[in-house]
Amino acid sequence: MPAYFVVRGVIHDRTAFQDYAARSPAVLASFGGRHIARGGKTIVFEGAADRAHVVVAEFPDFDAAERCYRSDAYQSILPLRRDSATLEFVLVDGVSSEKK
Repeated sequence: MPAYFVVRGVIHDRTAFQDYAARSPAVLASFGGRHIARGGKTIVFEGAADRAHVVVAEFPDFDAAERCYRSDAYQSILPLRRDSATLEFVLVDGVSSEKK
């Protein structure tokens, strides 16, 4: 069953954040992950409008996503993100596509 990083927040320093944004896809890919939504146009219907930067990344399963986040490769770029943005970063299980 797939799993997803759901990330929402505000970028304080776009120039610094670009370094993180350039490096993260390769790290995610090494664990089978890929971005399915990344920045772009958003509408906040409910909740804090200042947290309009949204990213969703898909992984083959929950364990792969957790291994990615905890990996040395991801932890090495994490300070780039933390220094340039305030984000909520959640890992969530997807819904099985099997019919029951």
